[in-house]
Amino acid sequence: MTENVSAAAVSADGTVIAFTAWGEGEPLVIIDGATGHPAINPTNEEVGRLLSGEFRTFAYDRRGRGESTDTAPYAVEREIEDLAALIEVAGAPATVFGWSSGAVLALDAAAAGLPIKRLALFEPPFVVDDSRPPLPADYVERLDAAVADGRPGDAVELFMTAAVGMPAEAVGGMRQGDFWPILEAVAPTIAYDGRIMGTTMSGAPLPRDRWAAVTTPTLVMHGTGTYPFIVAGAQALAGLLPAATLRAVEGEQHSAPAGVLAAALRDFAHAH
Repeated sequence: MTENVSAAAVSADGTVIAFTAWGEGEPLVIIDGATGHPAINPTNEEVGRLLSGEFRTFAYDRRGRGESTDTAPYAVEREIEDLAALIEVAGAPATVFGWSSGAVLALDAAAAGLPIKRLALFEPPFVVDDSRPPLPADYVERLDAAVADGRPGDAVELFMTAAVGMPAEAVGGMRQGDFWPILEAVAPTIAYDGRIMGTTMSGAPLPRDRWAAVTTPTLVMHGTGTYPFIVAGAQALAGLLPAATLRAVEGEQHSAPAGVLAAALRDFAHAH
């Protein structure tokens, strides 16, 4: 059965995690980053369809987004439990592919002992040098305050300027775009990714102990046309993990076409 199927898993705290699956074969779970939503990022479905002869690919709405529910209070451990519930449905062990801050969640899940066969990570947004400003120390608190005050657009703008590095005037234009209401809808979850990133966007070296338990074969990818800080972060991570392979994806930036990603995932799976 290769047609897409939409269903849900139930996390340990009762949160309902909606997912869509494509294809046949061993399980592959995709984790989106901050603001990730099927209406914004159709690439996950395209990757699933391209790999449908080899993998059963699962893309899910992280808690508080899309069709998934949410349960307070938030903790990163709850998102690891969400992934555990999804892997239980998908079949263990699974290959896990994480985008951006979703890659960091994937690392945390592997460190927590989830049954992960392979990790594939695309551009975890670490800031380990002075090539860009660090994330403000009060970033998460400011996000929470904006949402609590009924200003979800301001939370999105803070993410776009402080985390992504966009000029404020460019964000002003985005507020008039068709996707802005979707971004405002997921604004309460942006702080979740801020908590996942922790201190890893401060300009300091990566914490050596956080992922010390990760011995899973890991593919760390970055585009050759991406931000210099992303390249430095990917190199630093690959240097920390004992079973990591670093891959520079020619010409890509902080995203990559489905065909490029599917080929990289296929090659990695065949090698491991």
